[in-house]
Amino acid sequence: MQKHWDVMRSDDAGDSWREVSGNLPTDFGFVIDVHAHEPETIYVVPIKSDSLHFVPDGKLRVFRSRTGGNEWEPLTKGLPQANCYVNVLRDAMAVDSLDKCGIYFVPAAGRYMPRRTREIAGRRLCAIFRRCFRSRCRR
Repeated sequence: MQKHWDVMRSDDAGDSWREVSGNLPTDFGFVIDVHAHEPETIYVVPIKSDSLHFVPDGKLRVFRSRTGGNEWEPLTKGLPQANCYVNVLRDAMAVDSLDKCGIYFVPAAGRYMPRRTREIAGRRLCAIFRRCFRSRCRR
């Protein structure tokens, strides 16, 4: 669970929680997702703080933990690593259920960022996110 401050984990269906923010560059953010086939593999995109809604150091990184949140590693391939000040909101990231799990997200600014190139699936997902953002803005 990502609750703005802290990344939390429950091993007893939510009766108790423990922090697993570990070595993330910050423990603030909105988006979290779980690998489709590996329940101990988690992805987050942390942002700087509650008043600075952009990624730390101007580097867009998806952080992955293969240990249920005990240790984190940045995934950077294909993502901007300089002068990138975006935010990824909680409902703007998804994983697919293919054998090599893909991670897809759209920063709040609207640019589509796939972690793996899947042109057709990516276009469809991007269109779904766009509809989602439009309907949210109309409310």
